[in-house]
Amino acid sequence: MLKNYIKIAFRNLWKDKSFTLLNLLGLSVAFAAALLLGMYAFFDLSYDQFHENKEDLFQVYYSEQTPDGQELATSMPVPFAPALEQELPNIKHISRYISDHALNLEEGKELDLRLIFTDPEFFEMFSFETLRGPVDVLKNDSQISITEETAQRLFGKTEVLGERLNLLVNGRNEVFTVGSILKDIPVTSGLRFDAAVNFTHSPNYAENVDRWDSRNHSVFIQLSADTTPEALTQSAVSFNNLHYQGNIEDLKRDGAQPNANGNYLELNLLPFKDIHFADFKGDYLKVSRAYPFMILGIGLLILFIAGINFVNMSIARSAQRLREIGMRKTLGAAKKQLFFQFWSESVWIFLIALLLGVGLSLALESPFRQLFNTPARLTDMSSSTLLITLLISFILITFIAGGYPALVLSKLGTLKALKGKLDLAGKNRVRNALMVVQFSIAIVLISGTLVLGKQLDYMRNKDLGFNKEQVVAIPLNGKRTNRQNVALLRNELAGKPGILSVTASDNNLGLGRDGSTYFSRMGFDYKGRGVSTNMLVVDYDYPETLGLQLKEGRTFSRSYSGDSLSIVINEAMARELQEEDPLNKQLIIDDSIKYTVVGVLKDYNFQSLNKKIEPISLFMKGDWDLYYAFVKVAPQNMAQTFESIQDAWKRIEPNAEFLGSFLDENIDRTFKRERTMTTIISSGSLIAIILSCIGLFAISMLVVTQRTKEIGVRKVVGASVAQITFLLTKDFLKLVGVAFVIAAPVAWWLLSQWLQDYEYRIELHLWIFLAAGLLAVFIALFTISFRTIRAALKNPVESLRTE
Repeated sequence: MLKNYIKIAFRNLWKDKSFTLLNLLGLSVAFAAALLLGMYAFFDLSYDQFHENKEDLFQVYYSEQTPDGQELATSMPVPFAPALEQELPNIKHISRYISDHALNLEEGKELDLRLIFTDPEFFEMFSFETLRGPVDVLKNDSQISITEETAQRLFGKTEVLGERLNLLVNGRNEVFTVGSILKDIPVTSGLRFDAAVNFTHSPNYAENVDRWDSRNHSVFIQLSADTTPEALTQSAVSFNNLHYQGNIEDLKRDGAQPNANGNYLELNLLPFKDIHFADFKGDYLKVSRAYPFMILGIGLLILFIAGINFVNMSIARSAQRLREIGMRKTLGAAKKQLFFQFWSESVWIFLIALLLGVGLSLALESPFRQLFNTPARLTDMSSSTLLITLLISFILITFIAGGYPALVLSKLGTLKALKGKLDLAGKNRVRNALMVVQFSIAIVLISGTLVLGKQLDYMRNKDLGFNKEQVVAIPLNGKRTNRQNVALLRNELAGKPGILSVTASDNNLGLGRDGSTYFSRMGFDYKGRGVSTNMLVVDYDYPETLGLQLKEGRTFSRSYSGDSLSIVINEAMARELQEEDPLNKQLIIDDSIKYTVVGVLKDYNFQSLNKKIEPISLFMKGDWDLYYAFVKVAPQNMAQTFESIQDAWKRIEPNAEFLGSFLDENIDRTFKRERTMTTIISSGSLIAIILSCIGLFAISMLVVTQRTKEIGVRKVVGASVAQITFLLTKDFLKLVGVAFVIAAPVAWWLLSQWLQDYEYRIELHLWIFLAAGLLAVFIALFTISFRTIRAALKNPVESLRTE
């Protein structure tokens, strides 16, 4: 019996090649798209999930009630972690963490390393596998732990325990002994590094070891199995009142209101498994997995549309098999036998489409990974749980999409089947509902493509308040001190064609090729109340090189020898000081040192565009290091000028990698997620449109088949081609209209919620959704016209003969 089912199934599939090819095309493309999108989504969801203790690991952060509302902070003072571990129960492990860069100083191997400063308990908390050497290697502060890849890069081998490393760390030469070798860090780790050393080597550790007013690092804790985050937060109230008593009194003085728990300063815990999905917005914490689930949802929607198409095409094709069904029933075939016959044909279509989809996804994996800049691989989906889930999903899709038309056909009456009549009027409601859902999905995706593209263009073209097209940012990763390299770079480029000015600062704008970004924030008292500001240390000519606009006063100048005690602020900082004229006002900052405000800059976006412009203060502190040089170039021959800058850097630091890039490139890197979302949704829209066209074509086949005699009669009595075409298409257009009425509000709500994450965003206009609806109508008309016009042009004699 089974052999007979298979033989008949393949005979029928081969007999109607166009049906088979269209279904295979739609389903294989849908399976391939779903697999690739699932690969991307599951990879994103797997971040930091490999740690054995992930359920007990947390990052510490504070919520502070200020007069302007709540503020969140993840940076902690150096004595915080030791005091917390000593005074609070139920903390199994605690570790401080700073990510930085170091330069290997061995001649010919001057490689930039991602270095972390952390405590010995770090490797007991997190599942970074140690291959050689002890786990607690950092208890010896002269030892360093490096990964296999780092060992290979530095020594050409991995058997390097006891080898010495001479590193340049924050301007200091330090020698370490390799004490352990780690297995390479998994790509799904949010904590990525090449080497780790004891936290005591961190910047300004000795100066800050007892200071509670200087914060510069993250703190991770592992709770004991018998406690909860809520219990620890509650027990930390007395700890906060003891160590932050002065801060709390200042908050009360400034008019801050306590939170719902009656606290002005509260310790909170963020589960480590949520860190990759967490976004500190300044006044609140948002943890959302909406992005990977959205991608996964698009893949499922594509499969859903392909399933709808299969159902509709199977019913449309069934008109050609009515007499076969009638004959089988006459000869004694039961409904169950007919059902399994038709369902087996569906199963073979789905199996072949799945194999083609897998092959197509493998062929497109590399281009997909390059397009979306992801290290995800299809082999990452080889876990038993995921494979079982995919298998169950495939069986459900096959059973539902293949089983429904098989059930419909098996229940046809014998006499009607023998007469060749396909009376499915009662099923039109299901068909129409599927059509509406199909086009609703397409309209939502088209709307998303238009809005995301518009928002991305808005952010790319927004005036950020500085010159991003003509300024090159260069990470200072050389062997010499950074300030020395800035001076040498300025001398090398002096008088060169196309070079307008050179400066430097301790932070970049946007995200450079080195992948690093830093933020320094400080608070101090001004006229009896607390104020806070972002802090930026700069070199001469910084505002001029970046094109920052001066509102009043002056910028730093070599003509003023006392500018090391001067400060330039932005408009937001002037508002923070509550001064109409902040010039010449003195601010007591940093160990009672007085700084005089000499200039006010117009506000500019020095952070990402999902944040409002915050206060920032520019200093000329000669004892602070600079990390980035900036070169302003003329708009002519920019490519040639960029090469001149690269050559100058190579002369200064021949062994250091040149990582310079224009600021507009840096800004564009911060839009990586938005670019990916736009590409994925636009690709999903295109696939959904193509699949919808296949579905429409199938339904138009069904309608034309059902109304063949009607078309012939209407032509005989004088109906024109246009009238018949309109008659056959108006019902489809009504369905598209219903889909628009349903989809437009849904799309508006989803997109308005997404745009709330951006401080600077576009306005949603009606034309966006109307354009999506009109595009859907045009696509529907274009697709239907192939079948309807052909039917309207057909000789009525041929149409009448069908009866």
